[in-house]
Amino acid sequence: MAKKVIKPCTIYLVRHGETDNNKNGIIQGSKVDANLNKTGEKQAKQAAERLKQVPFIAAFSSDLVRAKQTAEIISLQHKLTVTTNKAIRERSFGHFEGKSTDYFHLKLKKQLDHFATLSDEAKFDYDFNHGIETLGPAVSRLITFLREIALAYPGQTVLVVSHGALIRHFLIRIGFATFETLRWDSDSLPPITNLGHAVIQTDGIDFFIIDTFGINKTI
Repeated sequence: MAKKVIKPCTIYLVRHGETDNNKNGIIQGSKVDANLNKTGEKQAKQAAERLKQVPFIAAFSSDLVRAKQTAEIISLQHKLTVTTNKAIRERSFGHFEGKSTDYFHLKLKKQLDHFATLSDEAKFDYDFNHGIETLGPAVSRLITFLREIALAYPGQTVLVVSHGALIRHFLIRIGFATFETLRWDSDSLPPITNLGHAVIQTDGIDFFIIDTFGINKTI
């Protein structure tokens, strides 16, 4: 019997719009949340215009309000209801949520320096403690969710709105980039801008990036 061919699903994986926490360098993570600010609303409306011709059949977002609001703005022209799922929440930053990124880097300097010496593969298993979610499990929950979406919507196009750190580490995990080429530090552009996105084609197993917007990958 011939093997059944599964038509690839196309997923637009989008980072949410700006919040005041983003603007002020405050870590949000999986529990600290905020509404979009005026800039974030404008970014989402611009993305809605940019993506209005994309034939979305369904829309999903993290259950955090900043992602849900973004997805609702983009979905409005498509007349889609946004379904939320906590599996695609931002990575948890534990005790550091609600604290500044400067404080985070100061308190974890030794660990972060050690982390920088590890191979990309080893970084996904490194345990920071302090309630910070290990990268491997964080990315695995996003991958599982995207695979389920691909199997549910073969040959169709789906919107998924999630979060910057989680999307960044997903892109590294699937081999699209490395920690070095998709850096996140104060000396470089953010690896994924608010409302940046990756266009993914997947059969539910493998992932292929066919286009990006607002993703600052260096060579």
